[in-house]
Amino acid sequence: MSAPAGIDPRGPRFAAWITSALLLIATLLGLTGIAADGTITTASLGERAADPGFVVAATVAVLFVWGVVSPATSPWAVLFRGAIRPRLAPPAELEDPRPPRFAQGVGLFVVGLGLVLHLAGVPLALPIATAAAFVAAFLNAAFGFCLGCQLYLLLQRAGVLGRRGAAA
Repeated sequence: MSAPAGIDPRGPRFAAWITSALLLIATLLGLTGIAADGTITTASLGERAADPGFVVAATVAVLFVWGVVSPATSPWAVLFRGAIRPRLAPPAELEDPRPPRFAQGVGLFVVGLGLVLHLAGVPLALPIATAAAFVAAFLNAAFGFCLGCQLYLLLQRAGVLGRRGAAA
């Protein structure tokens, strides 16, 4: 079985910039919302779900789901292909799409855990989760270092994911 066709590595970095901004907003809102002022434990489920930090984080989670299920049709991929990539020189090399897709799943897990714990009334769970996801997205955006991709490669070398990696 051959590896899937490569993707322009600048696409996931572009998406990581937007994701970083959204996660930073979610973190700041989470730090100033009901999770921070101590009322989360007495707030109703509806009040927890209506918290602005929760709404932004839930939006990011939906975008992560979209990135896992259909990365080619996700909003940031479409925007990159339509508006950004035509203005750039062709990429020097293409990358395997599986690690960035896995990284989207890791982001979904982290943010999803924060969302569930927020709904359960755990103080500061949401801003901690979104801050952790922000750090990962920012590392990818600013430095091209994708933590989720590195985790994918580590799990692949261990034989947990995909084909067993060849010894390097």
